[in-house]
Amino acid sequence: MPNRGLLGLLLLGAAGAAAARVALRSAKRIAPGGALERTNFRGRSVSLAGGPALAAAASTAAAFGAASPPAAAAALVAGAGAGAVGLYDDIVGARPDQRAAKGFAGHLSALRSGRVTSGLVKIVGVGAAATAAAALLAADRRDTARRPVTRAADVLLGAGVIAGTANLVNLLDLRPGRAAKAGLLIAAPLLAGPTAGTAAGTSGAVLGLLRDDLDEQVMLGDCGANALGALLGVAVAQRTGPAGRAAVLAVLAGLTAASERVSFTQVIARTPGLRELDALGRRTP
Repeated sequence: MPNRGLLGLLLLGAAGAAAARVALRSAKRIAPGGALERTNFRGRSVSLAGGPALAAAASTAAAFGAASPPAAAAALVAGAGAGAVGLYDDIVGARPDQRAAKGFAGHLSALRSGRVTSGLVKIVGVGAAATAAAALLAADRRDTARRPVTRAADVLLGAGVIAGTANLVNLLDLRPGRAAKAGLLIAAPLLAGPTAGTAAGTSGAVLGLLRDDLDEQVMLGDCGANALGALLGVAVAQRTGPAGRAAVLAVLAGLTAASERVSFTQVIARTPGLRELDALGRRTP
């Protein structure tokens, strides 16, 4: 697919936003009563319909804007796959017997006890979607196509970046608009070169739902946050070489490990600049 100019990227973003609005109305209409209703941190009833709406719209727009057919397929596989298992966790994970397992360690502990949690299904599913997407991206790189060892390393690094970014965005989805803002910040440097269309389509879908997210009408949940992170991870993996992907993966692993010990919400609340950006546009108590 040819590179798009500024007007093309703006149109792609607008299409992503429009698709997100249409998908949101459809998700609210199709979902059985109460199935997607959750209580947020302030005790307000909020719909999880924003998650499937974002996953569907962003995956489609990102694929349409991708630089090549394999990159388009990677976006669809990563976004739709991560979104699907995230939606499963949103619905099944709300059950009382599932709530006890928290974090990666909690899910592994439950598995050792003979229980397969919805969170573990999500981890495995996101990993599988990330690996498939990374393999599609690797097939699009002629320099690794004929070297099995190099290609295997390329796929593993790419899968780690895609799955790690999906997890990081999900970890930030604890306050209205936070994951969406983080996604837009990550997408900004990707709005040039071969990843421009993917980033523009994804950003447009996010912007289409941002107002409702900030106003506590919808939330992204695991479905939307995982899909958003996976799509951004595809763009990052496509944009970087092996050394760059290894560096990004190291940062993602460090942040994930830190999240097991430190509250990102408390860090943001104590950090000038981050605190104001986090609260920007959000409904006041």
